[in-house]
Amino acid sequence: MRIDQYINDDQDPIAVEKLLLKLQDMLASAGEEITYIAVQKKPAVTLFPNSIALTNKRVFICKSTKWGLATDFDIVPWQDIEDLSFKEGILGSQVTFTKYNGETLTMAYIPKDQARKLYRAGTEALQARSARDGASDTDATAQLDAADPNDELSVKLKKLKTLFERELITEAEYENKKNELLSQL
Repeated sequence: MRIDQYINDDQDPIAVEKLLLKLQDMLASAGEEITYIAVQKKPAVTLFPNSIALTNKRVFICKSTKWGLATDFDIVPWQDIEDLSFKEGILGSQVTFTKYNGETLTMAYIPKDQARKLYRAGTEALQARSARDGASDTDATAQLDAADPNDELSVKLKKLKTLFERELITEAEYENKKNELLSQL
């Protein structure tokens, strides 16, 4: 993997190279690609910086542990993320990912340029997810509208969507069951 494309904004090349080697094995084989990497830069010398890697499918929050010999990963699929925000401070920016369940993942001391580009890449990923979700929901809604509102299948689909919106089932469970029910039409 070439690191040149990931160190355009003053990222630490050594930290990026180590991260890319670790991520290489964790990326899904079905077309998952890294879109941006931001590396923490604290005011003092940062020997083992934390970092954030965005892919077209997931967000990796990478925290160095054990004096840089190990890394803890918080890996969140884009469909679980409700919002992305950042705050610029004097010594860098703080980036926050908010999940639908209210949990937040935050990293401070991200250089301002990197935080802005991270925000732009993240916003594009969230918009792409919304477009995909909107298209599949529109198809399902059109099929529901065409069906008799008192039809048993329509009632099941509405209940299924309610379960998903309340986060009682995962997106994968929702899609599988929805497709199973729609195949009965």
